[in-house]
Amino acid sequence: MNVTVFGGAKPMPGDPAYLEAYHLGKLLAGAGYTVLTGGYIGTMEAVSRGANEAGGYVIGVTCDEIEKWRPGRANPWIREERRFPTLRERLFALIDHSEAAIALPGGAGTLTEISLVWNQLIIGSLPPRPLILVGPGWQAVFQAMFDNLGEHIHEPERSWLIFADTVEEAFNNLKEIKQLY
Repeated sequence: MNVTVFGGAKPMPGDPAYLEAYHLGKLLAGAGYTVLTGGYIGTMEAVSRGANEAGGYVIGVTCDEIEKWRPGRANPWIREERRFPTLRERLFALIDHSEAAIALPGGAGTLTEISLVWNQLIIGSLPPRPLILVGPGWQAVFQAMFDNLGEHIHEPERSWLIFADTVEEAFNNLKEIKQLY
C-alpha cells in the first residue's frame, strides 16, 4: 500500500514536529507501506528519513516550480524521485499514486493538499481511501469550518475526514481502516 504523507516545510531536525514525522515514517515503513512525500525539507524530510532508516521505500515527488520559488533539492532519504514541471502536477501525483493520505501539521500547502483529496473523495473522483489529519490544529480548523459554514458541509462530506491526536493514533487508524477499502 502506498501512503502519502503531507506536512509543513518549517520543522527542523530536533523540533518536536520533526521528531513526530520521523516516528511516523518509521512506523509506516515498519508495516511495509511505501511512503510518498513532497520530497523536500521539514516534515517531508523527517518522514522520508524515518521510513528510509527503517528500510522502507520512499518516493519523493518534487517539482520545478517549488525549486524556482525556494532553492533546494530533494532530500537525501528518498529512494525514488518523481519530478514534475508544475506544482499542480506534483499535487495530483501525490494524490493519484497512493491509497491513503496522512496530513501532519502544516500551512497553506498542506491545507491545499487536504482539500484536494477531501473534495475528490466527496465527488467520487477518487476511489475511497483514508484521509487522516494529525494533531489538534486540523481538528480546530475543520471544526471552525463546520461551525461557521455547516450548512454547506453535510455529515456525509465530513465523514471523509479522520482526526487523530498523535502519529501513533493515525498509524493505528490506518491499519484498522485500510481493511475497509
